[in-house]
Amino acid sequence: MAGLAAADRGPRPGGGGCLTAVALLSGRTEANARFFDSEAERLARLCHLMAERFARGGRLIAFGRSPAARSDARHVAVEFVHPVIVGKRALPAIGLTGDIALIAAPNDIVMGFGEDSDDVIEVARERGCLTIAFAVSSGAEWEFVPPTSDPYVRQELIETLYHVLWELVHVFFEHRGLLSGRTERRAHDAGASSFLYPFLDERESDLDAVLEDVRRSVLMKAEEVGALREQTLTDNETVLVDAAAALRGSFETGGKLLALGNGGSATDAMDVVADLRASGRPALDLTEDPGILTAIANDIGVDAIFARQVIAYGSAGDVLLALSTSGNSGNVIEALAEARRRALVTIAMVGYDGGRVLGEGLADHVVVTRSEHIPRIQEAQASAYHALVELVR
Repeated sequence: MAGLAAADRGPRPGGGGCLTAVALLSGRTEANARFFDSEAERLARLCHLMAERFARGGRLIAFGRSPAARSDARHVAVEFVHPVIVGKRALPAIGLTGDIALIAAPNDIVMGFGEDSDDVIEVARERGCLTIAFAVSSGAEWEFVPPTSDPYVRQELIETLYHVLWELVHVFFEHRGLLSGRTERRAHDAGASSFLYPFLDERESDLDAVLEDVRRSVLMKAEEVGALREQTLTDNETVLVDAAAALRGSFETGGKLLALGNGGSATDAMDVVADLRASGRPALDLTEDPGILTAIANDIGVDAIFARQVIAYGSAGDVLLALSTSGNSGNVIEALAEARRRALVTIAMVGYDGGRVLGEGLADHVVVTRSEHIPRIQEAQASAYHALVELVR
């Protein structure tokens, strides 16, 4: 595999300059374990504080200025606002790129992405908001700084972190007696299902016990994504090499990348486009223009929102990257079909068993992340598209 490893920006030992799945994984695995081992207890406590804010009518306001930071701000917002896990409630959230001063209120939670959110955090603290950031000396009450200087690995760890916050904040709504201003309810025993769902065994007066459950769950989720990242990068090593060669060849002959996805996958498309543009590569985000998306969805149908843009922007020799957790999304499948009709190279990153995209051979290069857990799929897919970007280099 030609290129530079995310965990090692310098020459590879032996001078070969060769990138392997092992090289890609080593730094990520170590950083993932160190980060969540050290922060699991704090994350459990933060989940509790966030639940209290939401219970009092607060909102999550996520903020980012740079293209990459904006993708994370919008990703965390869409997860809270549109939960895809059965039984999770929708919680009010918004991702912003501008001033929050006009909307921030005392019960809100402000999450700042990027190295340039200090002024936003300062305003949020003055308003009485709970503040979270991912940079040293941001001024936030809760700072989480991944133990790596690699920007791709940092982003992957931060994505897992905010997914974990989203998943586990809901635990405390099942223990309402532990939320400030809520009334304790009668505890019940989860019985035989307790080993699967320990939080169903309500302990309304024992905050420490619930926090410990949540802390252990953080560690389990971190271990799960570590294993899934390994599966994704090792099982798909050849696919990623071939896809990167095709993408590099497209760039070298004047082509460009078009990227797309729905929901959290849309924000991942934003992220990969930001990464490529930062390295001087031409890339278009087909999720970027709400006017185009809503016009097509309203007048023609949701399945056409990406295919119509492939018609408008795609040329023979370009590359289409489709991100989908299921591999079955109608608008993704329509876009891949249109791309093939127009002689674009097609790359798909999918979850579950690959869905229709893999089963029907709808893309030239298919990277499969074998999980049914959407947050973990997206986190492992982030490692895959970061690997693709580095291989192109």
